[in-house]
Amino acid sequence: MTTTVTPAPSEDAKPLRAALWMIGAIMSFTSMAVAGRAVSVELDTFEIMMFRSLFGVIVVVGMAWAAGTLPQINGGRARLHMVRNLCHFSGQNLWFYAVAVIPLAQVFALEFTTPIWVILLSPLLLQERLTRVGAFAAFVGFIGILIVAQPGSTPISPGLMAAAGCAIFFALTAITTRKLTQTESITTIMFFLTAMQAVFGLICAGYDGDIAAPSRTALPWVILIACAGLFAHFCLTNALRIATASIVMPIDFARLPTIAVVGMLLYDEPIKWSIFAGAALIFAANYVNITQAHRTTKARS
Repeated sequence: MTTTVTPAPSEDAKPLRAALWMIGAIMSFTSMAVAGRAVSVELDTFEIMMFRSLFGVIVVVGMAWAAGTLPQINGGRARLHMVRNLCHFSGQNLWFYAVAVIPLAQVFALEFTTPIWVILLSPLLLQERLTRVGAFAAFVGFIGILIVAQPGSTPISPGLMAAAGCAIFFALTAITTRKLTQTESITTIMFFLTAMQAVFGLICAGYDGDIAAPSRTALPWVILIACAGLFAHFCLTNALRIATASIVMPIDFARLPTIAVVGMLLYDEPIKWSIFAGAALIFAANYVNITQAHRTTKARS
């Protein structure tokens, strides 16, 4: 009897596999933006988050039960979970508001500033040292923000401020997630993410005693938002597990031209090269910081 041994994937195959996962993430983020704009006609952002999170709880618990990881869920770090999920809830609400009122490409370009805010906030919250490269990256990224927002030439709208604000809250989410992953399992993190945000959504959507239920037309879009959000992060996690951030990040940048084309085809949004120029600077700043961190880690090992 002979045994067939499947060879491990070669190093050359890893970028290709990571790219395939990132295509899934890009399509999921894009579909979530389109679905968010579609349901914004009849649901506010709190209602969108409430229904999305309720559906997410069902999915997460079902997958955890199937995988046998339900016993991992514990409330040992409930306070940090609360802080993380308040940040994510705030950022996601701002994001859903922004995709409904300003060009989608502008939202995605400003969302790319999240790593810049992580660089600036980590010394304050994680006691991490701000390196010269990190400071330079933050400066270049800020110039990119100015090019995208164009203060002075166009009015600073609430939608633009929401898109910029969501990046800050997503950065806070990333920082608190980094703390949680030191002791908590993915199942625990995802359970508290969906469960807490369902409660936050219920409180915020129902404070006036009037929660709108999605119509038959909106319900498929709400389900798509929930599924796309979970699948996007699943794809992104798998891509980062296979390849380094210096490989994954340039692929993620393809989200911008993708959403720009979608915005042009579906909503007649003009493609502004200033958005691409600013986003390119933001991307370059992030990429330089990631590659420098990778070299530093490699040198220490």
